[in-house]
Amino acid sequence: MIAWLDLLAEGDRHPRRFDSPETLLVYLTRVERLSPEAAQHLIELGEVGPPLARREYQVRALPLPSSVQT
Repeated sequence: MIAWLDLLAEGDRHPRRFDSPETLLVYLTRVERLSPEAAQHLIELGEVGPPLARREYQVRALPLPSSVQT
């Protein structure tokens, strides 16, 4: 079962959902145009903002349902 990651960006009411840190990293650097340093900071610590990024971002892992065995 995949543990989904939700990306919350300042000013955006709807999170973007990713299936792995790797796909999130590609999105952050290509679409959001974060520096590799800012993207890695976000993935490792769960949030980043100025001065590393132009706006605030948060990443939240969705918990696996308790009824699903992994």
